[in-house]
Amino acid sequence: MGQASSQAADAEHSAGKPIGMLVAAVGVVYGDIGTSPLYTLKEVFSGGYGVPVTHDGVLGILALIFWSLIWVVSIKYMMFVLRADNQGEGGIMALTALARRAAAGHARLRTLLVVCGLIGAALFYGDSMITPAISVLSAIEGLGLAFEGIDHWVVPLSLIVLVALFLIQRHGTARIGILFGPIMVTWFVVLGALGVYGILQHPEVLQAMNPVWGVRFFVVHPGMGVAILGAVVLALTGAEALYADMGHFGRKPIARAWFILVLPALVLNYFGQGALLLGDPDAARNPFYLLAPSWALIPLVGLSTLATVIASQAVISGAFSLTRQAIQLGYIPRMRIQHTSSAEQGQIYIGAVNWALMVGVILLVLGFESSGALASAYGVAVTGTMLMTTILVSAVMLLLWKWPPVLAVPVLLGFLLVDGLYFAANVPKIVQGGAFPVIAGIVLFVLMTTWKRGKQLLVERIDEGGLPLPIFIGSISVQPPHRVQGTAVFLTARPDAVPHALLHNLLHNQVLHEQVVLLTVVYEDIPRVPPTRRFEVESHGEGFFRVILHFGFIDEPDVPQALKLCHLDDLDFSPMRTTYFLSRETVIASKLVGMARWREVLFAFMLQNANGNLRFFNLPLNRVIELGTQVEM
Repeated sequence: MGQASSQAADAEHSAGKPIGMLVAAVGVVYGDIGTSPLYTLKEVFSGGYGVPVTHDGVLGILALIFWSLIWVVSIKYMMFVLRADNQGEGGIMALTALARRAAAGHARLRTLLVVCGLIGAALFYGDSMITPAISVLSAIEGLGLAFEGIDHWVVPLSLIVLVALFLIQRHGTARIGILFGPIMVTWFVVLGALGVYGILQHPEVLQAMNPVWGVRFFVVHPGMGVAILGAVVLALTGAEALYADMGHFGRKPIARAWFILVLPALVLNYFGQGALLLGDPDAARNPFYLLAPSWALIPLVGLSTLATVIASQAVISGAFSLTRQAIQLGYIPRMRIQHTSSAEQGQIYIGAVNWALMVGVILLVLGFESSGALASAYGVAVTGTMLMTTILVSAVMLLLWKWPPVLAVPVLLGFLLVDGLYFAANVPKIVQGGAFPVIAGIVLFVLMTTWKRGKQLLVERIDEGGLPLPIFIGSISVQPPHRVQGTAVFLTARPDAVPHALLHNLLHNQVLHEQVVLLTVVYEDIPRVPPTRRFEVESHGEGFFRVILHFGFIDEPDVPQALKLCHLDDLDFSPMRTTYFLSRETVIASKLVGMARWREVLFAFMLQNANGNLRFFNLPLNRVIELGTQVEM
C-alpha cells in the first residue's frame, strides 16, 4: 500500500528472486493480519462474550478461527479475489472501476456497484484509524505483564509511538522500509515457535482442525454462536491488504507468502494460545504474551511494537493510495500529493489524509484506552468492506469473466453467506463503540457522493451557456482578432464547447494566441494508460486544436510532460512559448433543480478548498493565468 511498499522497488528488480519477493510481500502485505494474534483470543475469552474457557469452548473457537482463515483468506481472497485485478492493480477502488466496466450495459446495476465500492472505500478509512490504535495498544499492554504498576503508562506510550509514526510520513519510509520484510519474517517465525511451544504442552489442541468442533460450538451455545463471530473476525483483519497490495508484488508472491509462512505461523500461534488456555484458563487475560517464557517477555513486547508499527504503516499508506485512486476517478476533491521517492511512483504522501487519520487515531486511543475496549468497535468497518468486495467480485465474475452461473453462483453465495454472518455479528458493536468507524464512513460516503454529483452538475450548468466550438471558430474567421505569438492551452471538461476562460480572455484582452489548444484530461477505468494512447489531437483550423489526454487512476497527471508527446509541426509546447489558462468556478447555492441545498453548500465549500488544477497537473507556476467565473447550482 503506497509508501509502505518501499520494497516494491526491489520487487521490480527481483523477478528472478522469488525469496526476495516473498520477504518483501511479507513485510508490506501481512502486517495487519499478522498482528491479530495479539488480541483475538484475549477478546474472545475475556471480552464479555461469556465464552467458557473449557476444553470444548477452546476447541470450538479455534475451529472457527482456523476454518475462517481457510475459507475467507485461503479460498476467497487467494483463489478468487486476487484474480480480479485491474491490469495488475488491486484494492476496492480498482475493483470498483473494474465492476463499473463489467456493468457498462446496465445503468442501474452500474450505479449500485459504484455505491457499493464507495461504501467499502469509506469504511476502509474507518479501519485505517482503528488498526493503528488497537495494534499499538495491544503491543504496549504487554509491558503491564512485565512491570507491575505500569498500566497507566500504556496510553501515553502508545500515543508517543503513534504520533511519531504519523510525523515521519512526510519524509517517506524508503530508509526504514527495507527492514519491514526481515522484521515481519522474524515476527512470523516467532509466532510459529511460540505456537509449537504451547502445542507441545497440550497436543490435543490439534483436534480443533476438525470443523465438527466449530459446529458443536454453535449447537451448544446457540445464543452466542453468531455474536462470537464479532470477535473471531479479528483474526481476519487485514485480509483486504492482500488484494490492495497486489499491484506492487503480483498474486503469486502474495499467495506463496501466505501458504508458506503466514498461514502456518498464524495457525500454530492460535493453537499454541489455545493449548495454554487448556492448561491455565486464567491466562485468558492475555494468552499471547503469557504463552512466552518469562525471560522472553520484554523482547517480545519490543518485537510486537515493531510489528504493529509496520502494520499501521501499511494501513496508513493504503489510505494514501486509495485517496489518490479516488481523486483520479473523480470521487474526492484534488489534494496535494507529494512523492517521497524519486524511484518509486507508489510512495506518496497526502498531508490532509495523514493529519485526519492522526486525529482520529488519537481520539480512539484516548476514548477507549485499551485494546479490549477498542476491539468492541473493531470489525464493523472490516466486515463491511469485505462484504462490498464480495459483491463487486460477483459482478466481475458473472458479467466480465462470464463464468457459468452453475459454477460461480454457489461459490459466491457461500462467500456472501459467510461475509453476511460476520457483518451481522458486528452490527451490535455499533452501539458498543463501533459507531465511530460507521459515522466516519457515512460522512466520507456523503462527501464522495456530493463531490461526484456536484462536479456533474457544475459541468451541466457551465454547458448551458456554452458556445459550440464550430460557431466560435466561424466567427473568428469572419472577424479575426489580433493574434500573438505562442501557444495558449485552455483546460476544459467539455470537448465540443468553448471554455469560459477563452471567452473571458478574448473579451478582456482582445487577443488570441497563434495556436489555441482546448485541452481535456480524461481518466480511464484502468490503472495506467500507455504512452502510445496518451493523447488524441484534432485540428479545427484557424489555429485551433482539440487535445485529449488520457490517464489511468494511478498515473501521474503531468500535463506538460504529456504534451511533449504531441509531435506536430503546427504545435509548439516549448515551456517559454506556452501559457496555460485555467478557469476557477465559484459555486453559488440556488433553488435550481440539482442537489439538496445543504449538499450544494457543502459542495461549494469543498470546491473552494480543493487543490487547484495548477498543482494537480504540475503546471509551471510562472506560465499560468487563472480566470474566475460564478456558477449557480
